[in-house]
Amino acid sequence: MDVLDLKQMGDLAKAVAEEKNLTEEVVIDIIEQAIAAAWRRDNGERDQNVRAILNLNTGEATVYVMREVIEEGLAYNPATEIPESEAKKLKETAKVGDIVEEGFVVTTLGRVASQTAKQVMMQKLREAEREAVFVLFEDKIGTVITGTVARVEPKIVKVDLGKVVAIMPQKEQIMGEFYKVGSRIKVFVKGIERDEAKADLVVSRGGGEFIEWLFRQEVPEIETGAVEIKGIAREAGRRTKIAVMSNVPGVDPVGTFVGGRGVRVQAVMAEIGEREKIDIVSWSDNMSEFIREALSPAEIQKVELDEKNRRAKVFVTEGQQSIAIGKVGQNVRLASQLTGYELDIELAQKAPKRKTSKGAEDSLMSALDEATE
Repeated sequence: MDVLDLKQMGDLAKAVAEEKNLTEEVVIDIIEQAIAAAWRRDNGERDQNVRAILNLNTGEATVYVMREVIEEGLAYNPATEIPESEAKKLKETAKVGDIVEEGFVVTTLGRVASQTAKQVMMQKLREAEREAVFVLFEDKIGTVITGTVARVEPKIVKVDLGKVVAIMPQKEQIMGEFYKVGSRIKVFVKGIERDEAKADLVVSRGGGEFIEWLFRQEVPEIETGAVEIKGIAREAGRRTKIAVMSNVPGVDPVGTFVGGRGVRVQAVMAEIGEREKIDIVSWSDNMSEFIREALSPAEIQKVELDEKNRRAKVFVTEGQQSIAIGKVGQNVRLASQLTGYELDIELAQKAPKRKTSKGAEDSLMSALDEATE
């Protein structure tokens, strides 16, 4: 195209808005941004601050170049600054520090400017369409939904959720889990991450929130308030520790979460994989007792708390030391995360052997032995 008729662009706004599921105001704003960028490309400078307003009735646009008023006699950048004397020609009341605008009427755009406008519009429309989809997913944040694996990259798995493709970063994946393109998976919707260039819907299978959601589906007593989850520490694909408590006398919280013959915890493991072990322990407001539970299955001899520094010395027998620490420190690391205390595993000192005094009979037999030698 040689020229771009702005009246035609305005007429198309409503149709584009309906097609992209956007408001007409959003589309008009995008058109105005495109006009501003195109005008700057043909008539202005790269660092100019330019805005445009489109009149839908006349098909004209007014482009405004904004510049800051500076003192007379100073070196300045004509693209972004204007001396006070010149500024007063545009606005009589202008003073140093003000922003003044100079308007230019535009009815058509040349060939090069038209190409720039088209590129900006396409980019901004994609961004707006994507943002509109994210708004639809805002009420899904904190829930688990089912999606389809769309693409597997070295550090990111892309999951198609229907209207948007979410990303699952490596840290949100289950270690050792295989993701096959086309397979359906459940994911926890963590939130939307935005930066200046883009926005992404982030989902997870590797967080503690995913485990909690799965247990909520299997343990109806959570919804009734009979039992509750007090904390979760997880290393996805390896091990999870979950602290639970009962709000009803006589109800065993651990047994409730495990289920008859382990059916409830097995259902959770079926979703996350059998490689990951799940320790369900009783929560206690007695920190010493809670630490003992958190270090399960290790048997603890004694716990010494340093509440000020949130540290604890945990004493175990030599045979229990490796169990308390766990493979590559996993058990103590997760217990520390669960309790919020730095845990130091130490060996309990062995009690010294007591010397037993010989009885009269033993003394007599010893004497007889010596006499007969």
